[in-house]
This record gives sequence, C-alpha cells and structure tokens, in this order.
Amino acid sequence: MKKTIENNIENALDEIRPFLKNDGGDISLVGIEDTTVKVKFEGACSTCTVNQMTLKSGVEMIIKKHVPQIENVISVGDIE
Repeated sequence: MKKTIENNIENALDEIRPFLKNDGGDISLVGIEDTTVKVKFEGACSTCTVNQMTLKSGVEMIIKKHVPQIENVISVGDIE
C-alpha cells in the first residue's frame, strides 16, 4: 500500500517537474508521514522567493489530485 502511495506521489512530482526545471530547479520526495508529504526544492527553486506559493498552489494541489488522502505537503526547509 505505502509503495503505491509513494509511486503516485512520484507521478505527481513528475507532472510538475518540467515547470520547475524550466526555471533551473527541481523537487524531490523526502518522505511520507501519515497524511503529510515532505519534499525538498532543489537548484534555483531552493532559493526562490515564491517557492512556498509553488508548494501550496502547485505541488500540494497536484499531489492531492493523485493521492486524495494526503492532507499536507511541506518542504524540508519549513522544518529545519
């Protein structure tokens, strides 16, 4: 079950990745805890001033579309 959720999250990230790569960045899955997904922005996205907007209105929305039981998506920068 967990592997399927992880695969679906990776599919969601693959959907948004081309847009991030256009701006010189990327995103990776760090982990899944209950209904929270942890991601890490990379490259230009890690220092971008609008990455939190991208996280909530782009990444989180797409992940929830692929995996409806996910409630939160946070970037590891939020918890460090």
